[in-house]
Amino acid sequence: MDNALYVGLSRQLTLRRELDIVANNIANANTTGFKVEDLMVRTEQSKPAKTLDGGAPVKFVLDSGVARDFTQGPMAKTGGDFDLAIEGQGFFHVQTANGDRYTRDGRFTTNPEGQLVTQGGYPVLDEGGGPLNIDPTLGPVSIGKDGIVTQGAIRVGRIAVVRPDNLASMAKDGDNLYRNTTNATPQPAPDAVVHQGMLESSNVQSVIEITKLIQVQRAYESVSRMMDNTSELSRTAVERLGKPN
Repeated sequence: MDNALYVGLSRQLTLRRELDIVANNIANANTTGFKVEDLMVRTEQSKPAKTLDGGAPVKFVLDSGVARDFTQGPMAKTGGDFDLAIEGQGFFHVQTANGDRYTRDGRFTTNPEGQLVTQGGYPVLDEGGGPLNIDPTLGPVSIGKDGIVTQGAIRVGRIAVVRPDNLASMAKDGDNLYRNTTNATPQPAPDAVVHQGMLESSNVQSVIEITKLIQVQRAYESVSRMMDNTSELSRTAVERLGKPN
């Protein structure tokens, strides 16, 4: 009986984690550049609780990490000069106090020094690895599909759009940023297209996530009932075995 309870408990732990992830997806359905996430699970064999019959290895359910779907989100037109969206695979390259970070959130603005920055105030880098400086006296800013920034006839720079060899190496780091977890430097993404005056919406499909939320809740309740029934069977068996003949 104990084996069933242990397996049920392992499943409940992963379901609680999955519930947190699905709830986070729903909460970020309107977050610019957010990518939907899903829980990966695996089974692991272990020795069962000791019984008279021995028994085969028991398979427990374990959390194996979070998978992130980097497919393109819908484009939303804003008309803002510093609102940028990437069409295709790639990330904007930004500089933080903790090192290089990457984002799909193109809600940029300028700081008092004239640098192009994220909503968190982190400088957006150009293809040479330096900040992009905007001089308001030079007139309106135009950003081409290739990321080249111009003011009138003056080329200000080119916004860096890069892509790692393996998207799985990109880990969330807060403020809608990602960090590269490998030593490989992300390379330019030549096929990516930059759209000025647009933002990439979240790729979360709310209806699907709400359906998942209901499924997870029902699965948790089902496992709870199974564990209650198993516990009751164990209690009944002990009571009957304890009765005198």
